[in-house]
Amino acid sequence: MLARPSGDTLALHHYPDAGTGPPAVILPAMGVPARYYKPFAVELGAAGFAVTAVDLRGNGASTPKPARATRYGYADLVDDVGAVREALESRRAGRPLLLVGHSLGGQVGLIHAATADPGVAGVVLVAVGIPYWRAYPGRRSVGILGMTQTIGAASAVLGVWPGWGFGGRQAGRLMTDWARTARRGGYGAADDAALARMTTPVLAVSVEGDTLVPAAVVDYTVGRVPAAPVERVHFTAADLGAPVDHFTWTRASRPIVERIQKFATGHAQLR
Repeated sequence: MLARPSGDTLALHHYPDAGTGPPAVILPAMGVPARYYKPFAVELGAAGFAVTAVDLRGNGASTPKPARATRYGYADLVDDVGAVREALESRRAGRPLLLVGHSLGGQVGLIHAATADPGVAGVVLVAVGIPYWRAYPGRRSVGILGMTQTIGAASAVLGVWPGWGFGGRQAGRLMTDWARTARRGGYGAADDAALARMTTPVLAVSVEGDTLVPAAVVDYTVGRVPAAPVERVHFTAADLGAPVDHFTWTRASRPIVERIQKFATGHAQLR
């Protein structure tokens, strides 16, 4: 467990059978425990990466459990990524660090890479997107606006999001931050400016069958990092060998891992 100054703790799950290559830190989606990514982590390890999966604050084995008294939001999760990076310094032994984020985990990893001191060599985004309502195609956009703002309003009133049908139980501030990104399409002036300047290599992956973060939303998100070298890949069910969605791609991840391996070997700072 990694202790934070706030008294909260982060659970780090190391894979002892993983490779000895670049450390890969898996940052989960909202409400998803790190253990869910074991099949993906095993594939990454077989590809040579030294894998650590992190339970985001308040999820899995990390604390605190979301309640009215919890006050953390996006900025705190971004800071947590920095703490994880520091905790892995001895394990890294000077090797480059790759952040591998899914959904919310990818968002906070991307912001960290853009705003932190040098130390992140690359960012992989799998099914990651700012849930900006205007980025969703067709009539779906209005539904996304209504859903996100209803969740944000309920979280503000209740002080916590109970997890009614979406995202699991979460801190109220985290959900109001999330709802704000859906309404405005960004993270705030400072973070958005940092993203616009970021030059860290990015691999952005979307998957067929993902209705929560469809390809158009991934495209919108990588458009926020115009200075970064971005490799954009879309996997179909045929590519993966099975139909998948926003979550189940982890069970058919070998082609994605092969693409991550190609991304890592293609950038000198990741070798």
